[in-house]
Amino acid sequence: QVQLVESGGGSVQAGGSLRLSCAASGYRDYSYYCMGWFRQGPGKEREGVATISGSGGLTRYADSVKGRFTISRDNAKKMAYLQMNNLKPEDTAMYYCAANSPACYIESDFGAWGQGTQVTVSL
Repeated sequence: QVQLVESGGGSVQAGGSLRLSCAASGYRDYSYYCMGWFRQGPGKEREGVATISGSGGLTRYADSVKGRFTISRDNAKKMAYLQMNNLKPEDTAMYYCAANSPACYIESDFGAWGQGTQVTVSL
């Protein structure tokens, strides 16, 4: 049974940084899967934040986070990460890790999801 578990969320002041982690288990070949980070803010629809290909060679970002967030992965550890810098109050949301194959776009319909980790950014 596949499982994705997020961690690293918390409360931070605007301009601060957080690093989210996603631990994957149950995947026979983790490197085959695209990994993505998504978020859902209060009263908002879920939106794609970033995706990374199985090899890690191709990344995509939402315009709202380009230059501030960086997605990465460690296939040996079956982990994915989202480094978030220069956080803004509008980044406040529940952040979800997801896995999919083969489509790897932030608009893709991902097949497996974690439970989420809350990120709160205050002024």
